[in-house]
Amino acid sequence: MSSAWGLLLLAFPALYAGQMMRLRRAWQQLPAPELLPLPVSSEPVATPEPTVAPRFSVLVAARNEAANLPRLLADLSRQLLPADQFEVIITDDHSTDDTAALLAAAAQTTAFRLQMVRLAETAEVGMGKKAALQAALQHARASWIVCTDADCRVGPDWLRAYAALLDVTGPDVHFVSGPVLLTGPSTLLQGLSGLEFAGLVGTGAAGIAAGTPTMCNGANLAYRRTAFAAVAGYAGNAHLPSGDDEFLLHKLHAAFPGSIQFLKHTAALVRTAGPPTLAALLRQRVRWASKWRHYRHLPSQRLAVLVLLANLAPMAGLVASVWQPALLPGAAAGLSLKLAADCWFLAPVLGFLGRRRWLAYVPLLQLAYAPYALLVGLAGLRGGYEWKGRRAG
Repeated sequence: MSSAWGLLLLAFPALYAGQMMRLRRAWQQLPAPELLPLPVSSEPVATPEPTVAPRFSVLVAARNEAANLPRLLADLSRQLLPADQFEVIITDDHSTDDTAALLAAAAQTTAFRLQMVRLAETAEVGMGKKAALQAALQHARASWIVCTDADCRVGPDWLRAYAALLDVTGPDVHFVSGPVLLTGPSTLLQGLSGLEFAGLVGTGAAGIAAGTPTMCNGANLAYRRTAFAAVAGYAGNAHLPSGDDEFLLHKLHAAFPGSIQFLKHTAALVRTAGPPTLAALLRQRVRWASKWRHYRHLPSQRLAVLVLLANLAPMAGLVASVWQPALLPGAAAGLSLKLAADCWFLAPVLGFLGRRRWLAYVPLLQLAYAPYALLVGLAGLRGGYEWKGRRAG
């Protein structure tokens, strides 16, 4: 009987390892678009005419982001994509700080077209991130919508990388997911949370490459405006504070199979500060987990269950081996297999993100992940959290 339990403890890590091998192959096969050299010109960049539709409309939802927006606006002003090819629309979601005044002043000086939308003026659409993005979308003029967050940083070739990918993909692509990196001080918490987040980014990218998209991040994504309208946008989940990214991903994949791409280029990398404290990290992860019970996407559900069982099984076996020593070999083998699979998958992902040193944190994250994932998952299923000064659930 003990040997049968030992094999069972090994089964879930073995299935997980097989999945990680498939995902690593998919990650390695992701193409990277080529950025063409910039034309040499001495002509100053002109402010775009309001009657000419740009190539991209960049949408940002902002609530009390006066401290962060100047950095994002500075990054956008340094875009090497010509200023007449993009516009930026930022929705002020009932901010109580200087967000509105800052945006009004910036709109007078930016080389690119910057428009502020007050969500209070469109109260019929509600409040929150989805409502803010929907309000901004009503003012967008481009056929492609690019989304990021007010507290993010983007490189000068961010939009050029999107343009390079779309130049070679054609009209059948409707959604593009971009890479995101957590940044912050070199602390243990930052290393562990950054490593976990890198795993999510890599898994999402590999799933897209394998034809089974499961996850993406709203800090860096783009979609075709007509496709958004075809699936009725956020309809069906607009009442949920979170999920402006993955629900849309799943809807577009269901409506247009094969239309999802991942932008695997370091120029497209968006950086955002990781949670500064353990309490902030847990609040963020509980918010993310709160949308899981609303998923109707089978591949996402299967992957979440497999990850949880692959972490719980060997750890449960190690605890139970105190009373049943015969379980120890199976539990140890399962733990080792899970650890090896994670390192094998994460190595190229962390290399792409420039954080290969985070591989040293994999064993520690392995030990902490089972209780962490279980508690966060249960808290997310229960609901109830605070975000941007609002209580949800």
